[in-house]
Amino acid sequence: MSKSAMRLLDRRGRAASLVVSDISFWEIAVKAAKGKLTLSMDSSVWLARAQTAPGISFIALDRDVLLLSTRLAGSAHNDPVDRMLLATAQLNNVPLVTADKQIVDFARSTAGTPVIDARR
Repeated sequence: MSKSAMRLLDRRGRAASLVVSDISFWEIAVKAAKGKLTLSMDSSVWLARAQTAPGISFIALDRDVLLLSTRLAGSAHNDPVDRMLLATAQLNNVPLVTADKQIVDFARSTAGTPVIDARR
């Protein structure tokens, strides 16, 4: 992750304004189950702890997000989860922190899609 993204996350965490989409919980569990993400404990325990961590709030995956994810302008990412994350960022006007080049490119070319490039 880039130093600027780490600084922003650190500032947001201390200000109790780091927002995480509920779909990210699912994605973490899936990646851990497939061995693509290594956690220091079982994913259910890790996620339960993350849920109660200070400075983090969560945004529900709701029907508005699901609908907008099917209607994103331009050449949005084809991954449905990434589309849901983009829609969440747009609807809630919160920056999406990502190292995914396709998401960064889409967000930078589409008004109303805040993004923070976390690539090194």
